[in-house]
Amino acid sequence: MNFQGKRILLGVSGGIAAYKAAELARRLISAGARVKVVMTRAAQEFIAPLTFQALTGERVGTGLWGQGSEPLEHIALGQEVDAIVLAPATANLIGKLAAGIGDDLLTTILLAATRPTLLCPAMNVEMWRNPVVQENLVRLKARGFHLMEPAAGPLACGAEGVGRLPEPEMMVEALAPLVSPQDLAGRRLLVTAGPTHEDLDPVRFLTNRSSGKMGYAMARAGRRRGAEVSLVSGPSALTAPYGVERVMVRSGREMLDAVCLSFSQADALLMAAAVSDYRATGQETRKIKRGHPEIVAHLTQNPDILKEIGSLKKNQFVVGFAAETHDLETEALRKMVEKNLDLIVANDVAQPDSGFAVDTNEVTLIRRDGQITRLPLLTKDEVADKILDLVAAALAGEGRAGDA
Repeated sequence: MNFQGKRILLGVSGGIAAYKAAELARRLISAGARVKVVMTRAAQEFIAPLTFQALTGERVGTGLWGQGSEPLEHIALGQEVDAIVLAPATANLIGKLAAGIGDDLLTTILLAATRPTLLCPAMNVEMWRNPVVQENLVRLKARGFHLMEPAAGPLACGAEGVGRLPEPEMMVEALAPLVSPQDLAGRRLLVTAGPTHEDLDPVRFLTNRSSGKMGYAMARAGRRRGAEVSLVSGPSALTAPYGVERVMVRSGREMLDAVCLSFSQADALLMAAAVSDYRATGQETRKIKRGHPEIVAHLTQNPDILKEIGSLKKNQFVVGFAAETHDLETEALRKMVEKNLDLIVANDVAQPDSGFAVDTNEVTLIRRDGQITRLPLLTKDEVADKILDLVAAALAGEGRAGDA
């Protein structure tokens, strides 16, 4: 995720989850952001300002008065950054913001702020359920604040329930749309990812080496750019991207059903899943026992999801993927025509740094109008943005491939 050149103000208030703010700062900096931290007095009881200073290389804001304070800092900081994130946002801080109280550096900054602000609440489950807290959040959302719901699980106080500060990687994902172009706002993307498992018996199945990383990267990128994203995923160990509706399936036929169910509502389909071409003709009900030197498995061809969808599409933009080991562009062009695609993404999976189960990809983008773009080796997140650049332009009517 790219925050290159972005300036982020991280506000930390006084809760036990303040320790996670240090990892959030580190992740933002690793993504290219410049991070300025402002702490309430209570936050400093949980984590020292020196920790954030060491991580960010920036002086930490701790008060309106005294050594190190600047006269107009409370005005400038909320206007000079690209976005603000409050993590953790305690019930006390939320109440002050809702009431318009500015009695320390952080709350006065927020009163004068003109930049988008993300609230990441963290508190005891009963505090979270308190009607006053919920009313305050409604008021803040009505004023334009963005809210990331807390996670559920064990809390520091020993209780169990909603109130945990989300993990730093999820907070980074929630913050990303606030500093990204929203060129897919109002659009619906349907993305598929991962392998399928085609059962042979109760313990064995046919599959492939797909990890789902490319499809998940596209789902994240689409959501970051403002789209409503549905992700149909085969078996994968990857975490569902924040803000993305994920439907888990197992077999190729289950994936076909899930795609058909959502396709009519989608503006674009990005079919990154590696669907098994064949399935067992008849699944054994008992485990196949070892004994014979050779066994024969009878296979039946799976439905070709892209081909079926290509015949059904109306004004949707359909993107396919061609994972090949030879004749890359020839095979990709054949698939594009055969399956009525608008764009195909071809990659040579025989290369060690491109294809399955790695974080990079070197792909060729082939459009229906014949234009070919060969990309260098990039991260899959970077490849996802390159693909979505073409999808966004097409949906906006700027050289839609299917109209060529």
